[in-house]
Amino acid sequence: MAEPIRIGLVGIGKIARDQHLPVIAASPDYSLVAVASRHGGLDGVPSYATLEAMLAAHVDLDAVALCQPPQARFAAALAGIAAGRHVFLEKPPGATLAEVGLLAAAARDRGVSLFASWHSRCAPGVEPARRWLSGRRIRSVEIAWLEDVRHWHPGQDWIWDAGGMGVFDPGINALSIATHILPPFFLTGATLSVPENRQAPIAADLHFADAAGTPIRARFDWRQAGPQTWDIRVETDDGPLVLSRGGAALSIAGRDQPLPPEAEYRGLYDRFAALVRSGASDVDLNPLIHAADAFMRGERRTVEAFTD
Repeated sequence: MAEPIRIGLVGIGKIARDQHLPVIAASPDYSLVAVASRHGGLDGVPSYATLEAMLAAHVDLDAVALCQPPQARFAAALAGIAAGRHVFLEKPPGATLAEVGLLAAAARDRGVSLFASWHSRCAPGVEPARRWLSGRRIRSVEIAWLEDVRHWHPGQDWIWDAGGMGVFDPGINALSIATHILPPFFLTGATLSVPENRQAPIAADLHFADAAGTPIRARFDWRQAGPQTWDIRVETDDGPLVLSRGGAALSIAGRDQPLPPEAEYRGLYDRFAALVRSGASDVDLNPLIHAADAFMRGERRTVEAFTD
C-alpha cells in the first residue's frame, strides 16, 4: 500500500470542520500533518497563523488543501505550488478565471498536481444521471437552487464582497452538475438581484441554450424560507429525469432510483489522491465560466437591503 499523502489544511472554517477534516481522518490515503488559519488552530495538530509558516515548518508536506474564501486563494495556491506541493482547491477554484489559468500553468511548470474540486459532481445521483441522459434527446431543463443564506452562511461577509460570488457560491454547485450531465450550453440572458447594501447578488435568474436550442433555465435564490430546494429537472423523449436534494436523490420516468449513501468529499479526496500519485491535474473551469458570463451579461436589478 502506498504511503499516506502528508497534507496540510488551510482555513479551518465550517466547510473544513464539517467535510474536509472528517474525510481526511477516515481516509487511509492521507495523514493530516498541520493546519493554518488566522482564526485559531486545531487541537492535537500543529497549527500556524499562515500557510507560509506551515510550509516552512513542515518540509515533508506533500500537499495542501485550501479552504479559504476564493478572494484569498490565488496567493495561497501559488505559494503552495512554488514550494512544490500538490494543491486541492475548494470550490469555486478562484475569484477569476484568469487566476485559475495561471495556477494551472504554474502547476504544470512545477510538476505538481492541481485539483479544482466540484463536490456536487460526487453526489450519488449525478453519475447515473449523466449515463442515462447520454445519447437521449433533451427537450428542456429547469434548475432550482433555493436556500436560506442566514442558515448556511451566518455572518460571512466575504460572500457579499466583490469576488465572493453571492448566491453563485451555492449556485455554482448546480452549474457543476449541469455541466457534467448535459451537452455543452451557453448563457443567453440573466437577471441578477443585488441588495442595495451589498456587492454580490442574492438571487439570479439565468437562461441558457445548447447548440440544438434546448432551453435551460436556472433560478438561484438565497431568500428561501422553510424547506431548501436543490433540484434539476430534465425533460426527455423518454420521460423526465429529476435530481433532487443536490444530487442525493434521482428519479427517472417517475421511478426513484436506488443510490449509495452520500460521500461527496470522500469522492473528491479519492480523486485528489489519484491525481497526486499519477502526476496529473484536473482543472475544469466550465462552472466558473458560466458564473462569470452571468456577471458579464446579466442585467443587475437593485433589491432591498439585506441584513444577517
